[in-house]
Amino acid sequence: MGQMVEFPANGATASGYLALPPSGHGPGLIVIQEWWGLVDHIKELCDRFAAEGFVALAPDHYHGKQTRSPDDAAKLFMALNIAEAGKELRGAADFLIGHSAVMPKKVGALGFCMGGQLALYAAATHGDRLACAVDFYGIHPKVTIDPATVSIPILGHFGLKDGSVPVDGVRQLAAQVEATGGSFQVHFYQAGHAFFNDTRPQAYNAEAATLAWERTLAFLREKLAG
Repeated sequence: MGQMVEFPANGATASGYLALPPSGHGPGLIVIQEWWGLVDHIKELCDRFAAEGFVALAPDHYHGKQTRSPDDAAKLFMALNIAEAGKELRGAADFLIGHSAVMPKKVGALGFCMGGQLALYAAATHGDRLACAVDFYGIHPKVTIDPATVSIPILGHFGLKDGSVPVDGVRQLAAQVEATGGSFQVHFYQAGHAFFNDTRPQAYNAEAATLAWERTLAFLREKLAG
């Protein structure tokens, strides 16, 4: 359904996978990769969101690199320059806002694992470009979120059996965002990390994934409506 595109990002050029909805127009959505890179799973998710009416763009934060090896993924994950990734996310938002297919001119950010934390980062740093963000079990040790800087609505999906993302930490961050005037709606599932990734049978939880998908679509449609 989509194709690779290039877009400006802070004086440089970034690339990503862009999928358009059948209607030819819709709100924008940045889909942020897991630590594996811009793999087919992420492109297929862009296609799924496009089929639901969104103009979906997945930036390639690893610049062509991808892997199926957890060890290699961990190295790419830790080597990611967060500031540069943030510039690419802002560039992606600007690209979507300026795209003729994006109507209304609203953009959300959504990500999984590493991408979930980057979606939060984008919400905290680029609230002037984004209308909302969705965090699927976000984690990255180099990304710390200041709750006071989160000015757009957040939806979060987390697994109660996820040993890499402490539940208490999620609840605390959500409460802090709410206490400073923001909105952070959190859902917890009887599932582990990466429960939405249907290409990983050992992690995928169909019941949790289906419910999270339905909640995500409802949230995005509400926040990105004209």
